[in-house]
Amino acid sequence: MRTQLKIFFAFLISFSLLSCSIFPNVFKLVINQGNLVDQKMLKKLEVGMTESQVKYVLGTPLISDTFNKNRWDYYTSVRQGDMVYSESKVTLYFSEGKLLFWVEDLPKEPKNLNSNSKENS
Repeated sequence: MRTQLKIFFAFLISFSLLSCSIFPNVFKLVINQGNLVDQKMLKKLEVGMTESQVKYVLGTPLISDTFNKNRWDYYTSVRQGDMVYSESKVTLYFSEGKLLFWVEDLPKEPKNLNSNSKENS
């Protein structure tokens, strides 16, 4: 009886330890980090907007540079474990509280094939 109990517990412990390595994606969640900035929001930006107007359109910047207060960075990342699904970066530059210009690095939006087929029929 004791041998069977020892075998059962040895099997239970080994199964518990191996179960995490057999199914590696079970506990990896999709994580959205940063500010969601899209083309619609960027089209609302205009040179000369105040900082408060920009905050109203894009939200509070993720990174406010302590050494350069005239630069705001918006960064978005969607990942699951080590796999990165999308990354986008938008950097805004101000002078005397007014927007001078911005640099964007947004992923290309995929075309929706279903919407094209509806328009053609």
